[in-house]
This record gives sequence, structure tokens and C-alpha cells, in this order.
Amino acid sequence: MTKGPGKSVTRGRSSELAEAGPNPQGKGQTGFLLDWAYSSPRGVVAKPAPQLLADYFTSLLVLSSSFKFKPVFGKDYYLYCEGGRWSLSLISPGEWNDSARRRAFVGTCVLHEDSTWSIDPSDNIGQRGHVQDQLATFYDGFIDKLRSKRLLEDGLPIYEAGLPYYQRLFAAALSRSLHASLRKGDQLGRSAETWLERMPQDADRLLHGPSKQGR
Repeated sequence: MTKGPGKSVTRGRSSELAEAGPNPQGKGQTGFLLDWAYSSPRGVVAKPAPQLLADYFTSLLVLSSSFKFKPVFGKDYYLYCEGGRWSLSLISPGEWNDSARRRAFVGTCVLHEDSTWSIDPSDNIGQRGHVQDQLATFYDGFIDKLRSKRLLEDGLPIYEAGLPYYQRLFAAALSRSLHASLRKGDQLGRSAETWLERMPQDADRLLHGPSKQGR
């Protein structure tokens, strides 16, 4: 599922960042360009509709969560849902001495080189309870988002001003990745309704679906 240890990926990218120049953004001129280059998608390929939709859904789910660290490519992170709020953590469910926290575990998340995220779902997915209810709510919102656009690419999160810094940065990277996949697959310009016809009927199938293949 993962694309190799995050450490080796980070070393590979660091050499590409050394020549980045200034940019007048909130983290400082050089800092923003370094982060922008770091987050940029690599190795983007054309994807069949089910995989692209799964990547879009899972990536938006992760990026809607709360976290304050810069994600590392290829590293495992842990998604939780408590009190209707999503949070991405460095701490696995087995490290918590808290049964409620374990029941809130959604799955293990990995950021891939093409700047999309995959989720290896926990046993809580598919079980009746708070996590499943919140996942269904997020799925409904995702469907509404697609339905409100004429084209799939019209809804990509190119710039989401309301998101915190790292979520906004990687949402922009996700947009560039998905747009490039659409272009490579000659899928730009397809109506949102056409994409909706390819959507699974529930969120579980998106998490268990083709986005995990070949990772």
C-alpha cells in the first residue's frame, strides 16, 4: 500500500528544494516555496474512474481532518473521528490507553508520491456506530459537492482559504495531481453526472476500493 519509507522519499525531494527562491507568503518567502515544491505531485498517471474517485474521496477526508504537522510521504498516520471531528495523528490506536479512542479509529493513512492519500480502513468501518455514521455524512457531502458542479475538475480544491496551512498546501497539491491524471487519461470535460454514475453507493467501498491497488 505504501510507496516505501518516508525517509528515503524525503531525501529524494530535499535535493530538489535547495534552489527554491523567495515568495511573500505567511510562512516566509523561502519557506513557502520549499513547502510548495515539497508537496508537489510526482509520478502522476492516468487512472480509471473508480480509482480516481476513490483517491479524491479519501484524500479530501484526510485533508478535512485536524493536524498541525507537515506530512511525510510514505509514512503511516492514523485517522480518528471523535465528537463529529476528524483528526490525523502520529499515534496508532494500540498506543492509546483509551478504549474510546480506539473505537474512534478510522484507518491508517499514507500520503503517496502523486500527492493523493489512501486509507487502510479499521475494523470500525462497516460496523454500526459513530465512526460509520460520520463517514456516511462525509460521503453524502462529497456526493453533493460533485452534483453541484458541471465538471469534476470544477470542484477541485485549488485554493481553500479556510483551511489551515498544511491542509491548504496539500489540497492544492491534490488538485494538481488529479487534474494531471484527468488530462493524461483524456477525462477532462466530462460532466459531473457522468462521474456520479461511477460512484459506489456507500463510503465503505471507496475506502476498500481500487485506490489501494498497486500502492
